[in-house]
Amino acid sequence: MQSSPDLDLQSHLRELIPEQQDRLKKFKAEHGKVQLGNITVDMVLGGMRGMTGLLWETSLLDPDEGIRFRGLSIPECQKLLPAAKPDGEPLPEGLLWLLLTGKVPSKEQVDALSKELQSRAVVPDYVYKAIDALPVTSHPMTQFATGVMGLQVQSEFPKAYEKGIHKSKYWEPTYEDSMNLVARVPLVASYVYRRIYKDGHIIPKDDSLDYGGNFSHMLGFDSPQMQELMRLYVTIHTDHEGGNVSAHTGHLVASALSDPYLSFAAALNGLAGPLHGLANQEVLLWIKSVVDECGENITKEQLKDYVWKTLNSGKVVPGFGHGVLRKTDPRYTCQREFALKHLPDDPLFQLVSKLYEVVPPILTELGKVKNPWPNVDAHSGVLLNYFGLTEARYFTVLFGVSRSIGICSQLIWDRALGLPLERPKSVTLKWLEDHCKKAAA
Repeated sequence: MQSSPDLDLQSHLRELIPEQQDRLKKFKAEHGKVQLGNITVDMVLGGMRGMTGLLWETSLLDPDEGIRFRGLSIPECQKLLPAAKPDGEPLPEGLLWLLLTGKVPSKEQVDALSKELQSRAVVPDYVYKAIDALPVTSHPMTQFATGVMGLQVQSEFPKAYEKGIHKSKYWEPTYEDSMNLVARVPLVASYVYRRIYKDGHIIPKDDSLDYGGNFSHMLGFDSPQMQELMRLYVTIHTDHEGGNVSAHTGHLVASALSDPYLSFAAALNGLAGPLHGLANQEVLLWIKSVVDECGENITKEQLKDYVWKTLNSGKVVPGFGHGVLRKTDPRYTCQREFALKHLPDDPLFQLVSKLYEVVPPILTELGKVKNPWPNVDAHSGVLLNYFGLTEARYFTVLFGVSRSIGICSQLIWDRALGLPLERPKSVTLKWLEDHCKKAAA
């Protein structure tokens, strides 16, 4: 728990950063030559999968346990982080505090942070005009990333850099940019949603609401259950250590001293890929295709046939498997618990439950899948759909809003710790062939 009752987040960072700078400097001096493992040709050819090569303080992904935010599991976060109401879902502002400080905040600290984010949530008109210049048929992620690039005009970091700020102070304008970015992306994201799907009828923010509740409100969903879902959704999607495409991209671009807006916009473009954040869109569309062909009351045997039909056509079953995890994703589990609490009789939720029983044995039988269990994307779309957010093409934007918290939290620490330009060594296939020949000789 907190050692200080101070409600200002930045003051906590001013206290923590010198300690962590000294810790990193000492550790590097004493242990910089320690080897972390061997690089194999498979790793080089397999997208650097499994290579330990990034410092990422805010979260760590265990293949069996799943994600831990500053050492806390998702169930622990649900228990310890302040909520909007008794026994409710954690407030995303609380996770932002946890990611930045490594400490569980009090309710008063979270309320103060929520007010600070509200005061920063101001989007210039030219950002909306930049979005409006795109066809309304443009993918929501294209419009969202365009809006983030529009926000970059007000970035504090390049102004400070041009004035000659000392590198030990880089974190300060980065903090301002990051907090502004986190505060403003829900406004941009909700504008995109209302522009595409609600004839441009925009709903103003409500400063009486918390971060997740207000985002839900601006989208047009004011039911208490949907606001609770948005708090949960934003919290569990914030961070997933540094190796996934969006987090790594944000870190990579920022390592060139690009400001948080440029870095996060790049991360969004990675998130928009079908092998990353776009998967949550693909899951709901696939589930609806099952219903369209087989009906809502599909039996397990019918479902098995449909799964095999999907696999035999050369496609994957979206929402199952993970690049790191080897068990059911805890983010899936907490969403399932939410569904059991709020929508146990929903036909699509019942279908998702059947998939949980049917798909893993089939994928195991195939023998090609290291993790046959469901991931976070297998469930989120069904929850959103139940409460009225039925537009699957938009789902990845929600993911993007959430991911701003994790990427920006780490970026502040990247600057505070003075992490260098990322520049891994690349080799040609000829180099690999020659190296392997020498190794075999």
